[in-house]
Amino acid sequence: MTTLPNGPTPDETPADTIRRATAATLKAISGRPDLDVAYAAGQGSVRGTEIRLPAPPRTILPADLARLRGTADAIGLRLRYHDDSVHARRMPQLPEARKVYEMVELARVEALGARRMAGVAANIAEVLEQRARAEGLDRAVKREHVSLAEVMRLIARERFAGLAPPPSAQGAVDLWRDEIEAKAGPTLDRLKDMLGDQEAFSRGLQELLHQLDLGVDHPSDSENESAEDGEQSPDSASSGEQKDGDGEGQDSRADGESQAPGSSEGTGEQDGDADGDDITLMGAGTEEAGGPSRERAEALSNSAAMDRPYRPFTTAFDQVVTAEELCDTDELTRLRHQLDNQMAHLQGVVSKLANRLQRKLMAQQTRSWDFDLEEGILDAGRLARIIANPMHSLSFKIEKETDFRDTVVSLLIDNSGSMRGRPITVAAMSADLLARTLERCSVKVEVLGFTTKAWKGGSSREKWQAEGKPPNPGRLNDLRHIVYKAADAPWRRVRRNLGLMLREGILKENIDGEALLWAHERLIARSEQRRILMVISDGAPVDDSTLSANPGNTLEKHLRDVIAYIENRSPVELVAIGIGHDVTRYYRRAVTIMDAEDLGGTMMRQLTALFDEDEARRAGR
Repeated sequence: MTTLPNGPTPDETPADTIRRATAATLKAISGRPDLDVAYAAGQGSVRGTEIRLPAPPRTILPADLARLRGTADAIGLRLRYHDDSVHARRMPQLPEARKVYEMVELARVEALGARRMAGVAANIAEVLEQRARAEGLDRAVKREHVSLAEVMRLIARERFAGLAPPPSAQGAVDLWRDEIEAKAGPTLDRLKDMLGDQEAFSRGLQELLHQLDLGVDHPSDSENESAEDGEQSPDSASSGEQKDGDGEGQDSRADGESQAPGSSEGTGEQDGDADGDDITLMGAGTEEAGGPSRERAEALSNSAAMDRPYRPFTTAFDQVVTAEELCDTDELTRLRHQLDNQMAHLQGVVSKLANRLQRKLMAQQTRSWDFDLEEGILDAGRLARIIANPMHSLSFKIEKETDFRDTVVSLLIDNSGSMRGRPITVAAMSADLLARTLERCSVKVEVLGFTTKAWKGGSSREKWQAEGKPPNPGRLNDLRHIVYKAADAPWRRVRRNLGLMLREGILKENIDGEALLWAHERLIARSEQRRILMVISDGAPVDDSTLSANPGNTLEKHLRDVIAYIENRSPVELVAIGIGHDVTRYYRRAVTIMDAEDLGGTMMRQLTALFDEDEARRAGR
């Protein structure tokens, strides 16, 4: 990570100048001169007064510059105009409602900035255009191909600030425009007059969600305001316990794509987060984490329906592909080069841990000898005793191997949208180092990823709709399982494949239970005596298409059932690492990390612990 200097230096490069100017602008927009701005690989993040912006490449293209400026502008606006506590107080329960709530609030923040600074508005407009192209909005011909939340953000931004949707998203917005205007046009007009009052705006959002038929009670029924402090009833307050949303809002995590221009003339309504915790930027959010989300999902589900076994509505559109099938060779090479450049600063620390793991494994493979045998290799060390006593016979020895079982390790990496940025970049690099390390120790490694082919269900949902929308259809999205490296493939031949994780548009929804079964079945088919499955994820399973048509805990219940089966009845050893998400409530052997950059070291330590335990068991026998 590169910390920005306070002023120009004699050897300052053009990239240094851009970094310094961007940081100064961010501080001005946020009204926070105390911010500590640094540059690192990935997208961007906020932790108290520590701001991390994406490190620009050595050769900065106009698109790179717009993205960097958009990220900085977004963070500045968020710190100036958004209050997390007010936002969380009325956070709705259902995923689709929550995403719309997030995105319209994001449009409010964008509009406040755009009204005061045209240059920042232009930066955001350029980044929105980049995002629209990356997400394929320019090719959308059906509503199912477009997220309602994304469209609501663009329509609200247009209504609040007079900013037209980006050209590539215009057609996608028009697919929804008439219905949204008919249902919620007057409410959007009223919200326009509340932009400077987040408290009033969040109350108005409840009315908007009700009009869009998103499963939210009418405000007059659900919002029991206190005369003293305007707080909500306990039910609605509990629904805001999470600070993070989920779903497609992940796309906008800290990368400026979902952020808006800001101004140094802000109202100072709030001065940012002061508790030092990580903050996901507006519209980003991670999948639901922690107990409250599970309890709410169970409350929404029907107990009788929960007895129905988990099943996909159809598997006809599911896909298991290699990285080479999703991306041509030239682009894979470019993405791999980008990955190497972004994560260079992690090489040192993680490489040390990798070497430690390698020494541990090699020590377990150390050979030993059987002595005093009648045949084998002549034991020269014992010739002296024959000279001393010719009656002794010659002594031979045979080299033997210790009981080091052949092993295969499978890394299953969450490729959902909320992993975008630093988490997925660090996961890719850590997988790279781990695979190379284990390969040197004759331990085979495969690297797998799981996501979906589309947002909003894709072809599976279209088939369900064409068949009359039968109730409780089961999983309603098209799976995409990616093989980045097969266990038998030499690393040198497939090393560039992990760069695919950095490609725009790859990361979508996550259906963990079926992915875990897929990876498990691949391991069971292997001939190695020891099989280890390591799961890397940053959230609970989320697929809006499935959750909108089934009981609310369908995906989570299936994941728990799969984990219980593997842990209790399978020879596969299962371990999980959660990035900013408590996976210990799912997996028996698990660890949670709060910073993605801890991932590489944690992976090495977990595997070292597994091999230590195995060595202790063998010693006991």
